[in-house]
Amino acid sequence: MIYLKTDEEIELLRENCILVSQTLAEVGRHIRPGVTTKELDKIAEDFIRSHGAIPPQIGYEGYPAATCISVNEQVVHGIPTEKTVIKEGDIVSVDLCTLMKGFVGDSAYTFAVGEVPEEVRNLLKVTKEALYKGTAQAKAGNRVGDISAAVQEYAESFGYGVVRELEGHGLGRKMHEDPGVPNYGARGRGPLLKEGMVICIEPMVTMGNKAVVFERDGWTVRTRDRKPAAHYEFAVAIRKNGPDVLTDFSIIEQAIEQVNMVS
Repeated sequence: MIYLKTDEEIELLRENCILVSQTLAEVGRHIRPGVTTKELDKIAEDFIRSHGAIPPQIGYEGYPAATCISVNEQVVHGIPTEKTVIKEGDIVSVDLCTLMKGFVGDSAYTFAVGEVPEEVRNLLKVTKEALYKGTAQAKAGNRVGDISAAVQEYAESFGYGVVRELEGHGLGRKMHEDPGVPNYGARGRGPLLKEGMVICIEPMVTMGNKAVVFERDGWTVRTRDRKPAAHYEFAVAIRKNGPDVLTDFSIIEQAIEQVNMVS
């Protein structure tokens, strides 16, 4: 069932999504060679709790951490560990949620670590642009397929793969609500977008083949050909006049710029 949110509820969702953006920025400040993904997870959890929220991913269907941190060929749901050490040239996707005042925030961002090959940076750029293309279709009167097709058409125009097995979703009092928001599909198809819906749009794009493998840990998803993958995610409220993006990537990107200036 799709739940429509009131303006007051959307503002509570926005508050959470801003905190998610701030948390991603804080994690981004600490992503550097030699740091473990477990250390990054601890930074995120401490930051979330210090701002009066809790990380709802902990214990979700048995998940053991506050964040999903996926490196290079890992697409999503990488479990932070002490053994996973960030290296120069890696790309690191961080996906996390907050729960505060009865509502959830959710977003993901892929960070480049130091000198990353130009072809990989282009993958990140195109994946983020595909997110923007999809978001532009998130308005009342359109259908989910309009978002899906916009993401797919843009990413595939560069020869990249678009993952089929995972998708975006509704957002509200729970991390995952209806409707599902695939990253591929046909325009004019799927559930009708209505004012008050809140959805997460999250392209998962691969440099090579779109095929993925689910690892034995029960969570981590990686590319079958082990080529890099990127993942970005917005939470968006559907309005009559167009998309109302609740996530704020500018907070994250300002943090990245500050780190680059110091280094």
